[in-house]
Amino acid sequence: MSTFWADPANPPHANKIHPALTSFADEVCATVARLFAYVGTLALLAILCIHGWDQLRAIETDAPTEKAGWSVADRSYPAFAVSQLDPSEKSVTYTILRHPEGGRRDIFRWGGGNEKPTAELEIYRLGGEFDPTQAPGADIAARMGLPNAPELEAAGVIESKFGTVALLRQAGARDVAKDATACLGFFKSIDDPGLKISGFACHGDSLPARRAAVGCMLNRLILLTAGNEPKLAELFAGAELRRTGCATQGASRGSADWVTSAEDPHLRGPL
Repeated sequence: MSTFWADPANPPHANKIHPALTSFADEVCATVARLFAYVGTLALLAILCIHGWDQLRAIETDAPTEKAGWSVADRSYPAFAVSQLDPSEKSVTYTILRHPEGGRRDIFRWGGGNEKPTAELEIYRLGGEFDPTQAPGADIAARMGLPNAPELEAAGVIESKFGTVALLRQAGARDVAKDATACLGFFKSIDDPGLKISGFACHGDSLPARRAAVGCMLNRLILLTAGNEPKLAELFAGAELRRTGCATQGASRGSADWVTSAEDPHLRGPL
């Protein structure tokens, strides 16, 4: 009879992993995989949030440069002066506006309190914000207080110490010469240095009177300081050499010159 020896220390399944242990290992691996997926998702969300925040900050940083407009420069010193146009004027204000891109506007306004200004003179030193495609008439019309800022049309020219100055009036106005409330706009562009002189005058009871007021206003404009702009100083020094009496400002160079005549030239079409 053969004898079967059984080794109790080495049962038949001794070299196999118990099913319970296998199940536990699978659960651990699955949990670790889920943790990695969860952490990866959180990391991805964090990266997206950081990127979005950087983009938002970049937009906010660029926005002031693009949208920033003119602001009052209370600490800037006056660069120009104009002697009083009319002793009867109630007051004159001097406002300085600056633009982040380098532009500067020196604005004189004559009038009393909250009343509509009777005259305005603006000296605009161009900066990077200047748009050469923008017509000057729309801006002047808005400053004149015309409703809906209508187009302005040419109203002749006058000679000043700065050269020929274009005159503007509300388009379609037929009785502007007889309308004491109508204002006469003006505009002068100087390329070197980049300078634009504009404004309006409502002085006088006729177009010739308002034309003379514009010429007198420009005649009395003087430079106080040019700062670091030698070409500006040169411009005003040359203008002073051409300065004439206020009585001759705005007058025609001759009766044959119908463009600068004190009479109302019937010119049509927007400037």
